[in-house]
Amino acid sequence: MAELRLGPLLRYVDGSSATVWVEASRPCTAEVRGADGAGGESRTFQVAGHHYALVPVDGLTPGTVTAYEVFLDGTRVWPLADSRFPPSVIRTPAERDPVRVAFGSCRWAAPPADEQDPVGPDALDTLAARMAADPDGARPDVLVLLGDQVYADETSNTTRRWLAARRDLRDPPGSEVADYEEYTHLYYESWLDPEVRWLLSTVPSCMIFDDHDVIDDWNTSAAWLADMRATSWWRERLLSGLMSYWVHQHLGNLSPDELAADPLYAAVRQAPDGTDELRAFACRADADPASVRWSYRRDFGRVRLLMVDTRAARVLDEDSRSMLDPGEARWLREQALDARGAYDHLLIGTSLPWLLPHLVHDAEGWNAALCRGERGARWARFGEDLRRRADLEHWAAFPASFDALAALIAEAGSGPEAPATVAVLSGDVHHAYVAEPTWPSGSGPDARVLQLTCSPVHNSIPLSIRLGFRFGWSAPARWLGRRFAGHGGCPRPPVDWRRTGGPWFGNQLMTLTLNGRSARLRLEQARANGVLETVEESSLTTA
Repeated sequence: MAELRLGPLLRYVDGSSATVWVEASRPCTAEVRGADGAGGESRTFQVAGHHYALVPVDGLTPGTVTAYEVFLDGTRVWPLADSRFPPSVIRTPAERDPVRVAFGSCRWAAPPADEQDPVGPDALDTLAARMAADPDGARPDVLVLLGDQVYADETSNTTRRWLAARRDLRDPPGSEVADYEEYTHLYYESWLDPEVRWLLSTVPSCMIFDDHDVIDDWNTSAAWLADMRATSWWRERLLSGLMSYWVHQHLGNLSPDELAADPLYAAVRQAPDGTDELRAFACRADADPASVRWSYRRDFGRVRLLMVDTRAARVLDEDSRSMLDPGEARWLREQALDARGAYDHLLIGTSLPWLLPHLVHDAEGWNAALCRGERGARWARFGEDLRRRADLEHWAAFPASFDALAALIAEAGSGPEAPATVAVLSGDVHHAYVAEPTWPSGSGPDARVLQLTCSPVHNSIPLSIRLGFRFGWSAPARWLGRRFAGHGGCPRPPVDWRRTGGPWFGNQLMTLTLNGRSARLRLEQARANGVLETVEESSLTTA
């Protein structure tokens, strides 16, 4: 009999359809059954000895709540027999419903219930507990996870023990994951957490990777990549990371129509074993990153979300460094400008913040100039070493890309069909803040533009990060940053910005509530008493 190994995850939802992702213990037919004839089924596909299905669910009615069950070969496997949670449901939006977008990044898997949590309560666990206690209460319409869903390079004690039983950890990559099977263990550890498992079964989710989903500082520079490719273990690590990301995260980001048109998805499903097809795709993504697009668009009524790949799509040559390759940049521009007037809010999801503390921004621009050779070969070597040690690899480290995003946001947010807000949603930096840019007089957009940064969901927040980022926003730090920029000959950026909220430190989630042309922001932190405490709530618009 087939058993449910992982999931279900509720991924895509619109007014009449949805997708539900599962992993089964053997080949079978996965079926989702809801009330009033809603449901669907799909045969599992195989990758590296694992069996997955993404079940399309049809027959849903806009503006309704449909409880669902999961069956494998006709046997019910969800909800679990001993479940203490309410039924998993699919909530379909009605026209003009408000949209609640909860977002964050950077989640270490929570330890077992009988172990003390070294980094404090998990914000996702705490959100799940609140929702389970009040099933009819307010909940997110979508959960946007902005990177580091798993940590391939910072494994838990439990995972290290599992790895040690499998291979000799004295051989590289040591206690980091090495292959596809070990990546699947990370997803089990993270997504079998009972609270998170139920949460992901009942709240739709959108995901994008960041560096730790593969390795810290992934694609920092051409020199970094050359060093990694010279190791004995990197190729298998990268290919396995891309394959597991495609299976566990990327597929569920796509709409049913996009899935139906995806040749790789068709090839993997049709093959008796899709491992070779998926591995060939990962090889192509490694050899020619521009041939693959991980970015995607989701529309929630009159809210447009553009999730942007800022890791695999990079151009790393020092003379033409770019956060996005030309095709990716064109795609982002087309999606942001397409059908303006059809959406009231534009959300750009990028794991790495666009607007950083001014000291960090200027230090990254200075470092990029050094690495380009602006101050000579000796400074270039120093710059590369510093770039890796200090993680100087955000949008500011790709100055032309920073400027291009500023110009695109200004264009998308201008004119009679401009949205009410343009918000850049980010994580990565293990604290939360709100920053607001301003353009030179007369050149700014009509929309309100905001950088909304929220992390971690569940991770450590060292004192050095707290002190460093608090100082980074200060006036003396801004003065120091300009000295760095002057040494590198860096021009001033095309926008200025100021911090209008934070910094806040803790395991936390931000939620945007978008209703017509109004927008409200709430930041909540997980407390030891099992409560998500609101630490900031404000209106972002006058509508």
